[in-house]
Amino acid sequence: MKIIDIIGESKSPLFSFEILPPLKGNSIYKVYDIIDRLLKFNPKFVNITSHHSEYIYKPLPDGTHKRVSIVKRPGTVAVSAAIHNKYGLIPVPHIICSGFSKEETEYALLDLNFLGVDNLFIVRGDQDSKSPGKVDKENHNIHASDLQHQINEFNQGIGINDIKIEGIETPFSYGMACYPEKHEEAPNMESDIHYLKKKVENGADYLISQMFFDNSKFLEFVKQCRQAGITVPILPGIKPISKKHHLNLLPKTFKIDIPEELASMVRNCKDDAEVKQVGIEWGIQQCKELIDNGVPGIHFYTMSAAESVEKIAEKVF
Repeated sequence: MKIIDIIGESKSPLFSFEILPPLKGNSIYKVYDIIDRLLKFNPKFVNITSHHSEYIYKPLPDGTHKRVSIVKRPGTVAVSAAIHNKYGLIPVPHIICSGFSKEETEYALLDLNFLGVDNLFIVRGDQDSKSPGKVDKENHNIHASDLQHQINEFNQGIGINDIKIEGIETPFSYGMACYPEKHEEAPNMESDIHYLKKKVENGADYLISQMFFDNSKFLEFVKQCRQAGITVPILPGIKPISKKHHLNLLPKTFKIDIPEELASMVRNCKDDAEVKQVGIEWGIQQCKELIDNGVPGIHFYTMSAAESVEKIAEKVF
């Protein structure tokens, strides 16, 4: 079933969440532990992130070092299949530009099509600054809109190099990301919304927002989107603060603001246990206010915060 149909048919705000594939060498049961914790809230779908390879320097016997590529979190396609097989949940694997060639993307799409996974989330992904050399634009998608074009072509049975792809019984449906506080590379919000509208016009069925901690910014963003003619559902993305260092890490990494009221409460915590409780209480109030304002659902980022998400959901869903 398509995510857009699930959203449209839901009579109350839906619950969904995002997980990380296990680190290379780790068991998938860590993923299952998170799902088991959150299954009681009747999640409508589960997003599975994707990550590009990273480079490390491996010491050699002669004292020199060799640069090698490793995939820290492999298995997005496999994890999607495992979740669907074990729980019957709808998996939504992330398909990203960064670190993947068009050919690698096509193989991932073929694998997912064979498995009957027909929902995707398209995002550019973190920039792979450690990769050697410049990105080959002919063989790599640079922007999420480029990746969107490749997937649209695939849905029409057209592969890279115009090779015909047969047997696509159910074309992929997909969502894309949006940024209530503006994408870091956009010169202004108006420009950001301009390009977001193009993504919707080109096939994005729904949007999920970057995390935020100030509801007024999200609600104003949605208002601006509607005024610009963007009518698809926009799900707010919520991540509870759970560690004191998040106060500096999250704004630096995701280019978001943390309201002074929340920042002050976190600064006054004596340890991370207190921070976690502050994050839970803030998240509960944030979610209740968003639901009161008519959001179609809440999408949670569980990374390092699955217990907090559970506590929030207990009070909201």
